[in-house]
Amino acid sequence: MSVLLESRIQGAPLFRRGKVRDVYEAGADKLVIVASDRLSAFDVVLPTPIPDKGKVLTQISNFWFRKTEKIVPNHLIATDLRRFPRAFRDARSLAGRAVLVEHCERIDIECVARGYISGSAWTEYKALGTVAGEALPRALIESEQLTEPIFTPATKAESGHDQNISKAQLAGMIGTDLARELERLTLELYRFAHDYAASKGLILADTKFEFGYHDGRITLIDEILTPDSSRYWDAEAYKPGISPPSFDKQYVRDFLMASGWNKEPPAPALPPDVVKGTTDRYRECYRRVVGKKLA
Repeated sequence: MSVLLESRIQGAPLFRRGKVRDVYEAGADKLVIVASDRLSAFDVVLPTPIPDKGKVLTQISNFWFRKTEKIVPNHLIATDLRRFPRAFRDARSLAGRAVLVEHCERIDIECVARGYISGSAWTEYKALGTVAGEALPRALIESEQLTEPIFTPATKAESGHDQNISKAQLAGMIGTDLARELERLTLELYRFAHDYAASKGLILADTKFEFGYHDGRITLIDEILTPDSSRYWDAEAYKPGISPPSFDKQYVRDFLMASGWNKEPPAPALPPDVVKGTTDRYRECYRRVVGKKLA
């Protein structure tokens, strides 16, 4: 297993360093995105890296980008370092965790699809009977499958929490036509991925997508259907009414909540058993989705 906490590429201008990804300018309206092994929880980057996490995120995303390109175009250009600009070609630490992509004009909206009621959606529903301001049927129980998947957009925050908004608010922000198209694409992608995951013994409970514009076309960007952006459950262990075992960072969230941490920086270090448990879950998610072990 390998660990990369932060990348530094000599001769490549840094475009942005996010919570997990380091993004570099790559000339001619292109970017190189490097997925580190940093992990954020409750919008705080933890001091402890998760071995191989960046490779899992990148390679699952690449798998899904190729599988969904008939639904919507995506920003992926190349995954082989030999096709990257020269500054990146000899950086062995980037192998399997970096992609060359089109530089798109980002639409600053998190496009969330939910097929089951869990996480923050469950918290809002218990209090108000709504999710993202939209009323849901009464008497739902935690982790229950919804009759139809729902679209629950959120504003994208550079720091702090994303804020859920209603579909009416979204339309007011970006226009009715674009709002409807983002909802359509989000739900079509979710349904496709949910059915595929089910064939692999997984339940895709919810996920989020990001979109941008490239040459005037709506384009899928960032990451897609990873354990960081999605809630994957073991189908055999799934039972409505409880929070099922998952293959994502909920395992870390549970540890942090039990530790008594107040969710304010600095975050506590993760003990070795939690680090290993998280790595194992990410790698198992990759194995099930892609059909082979992470190299």
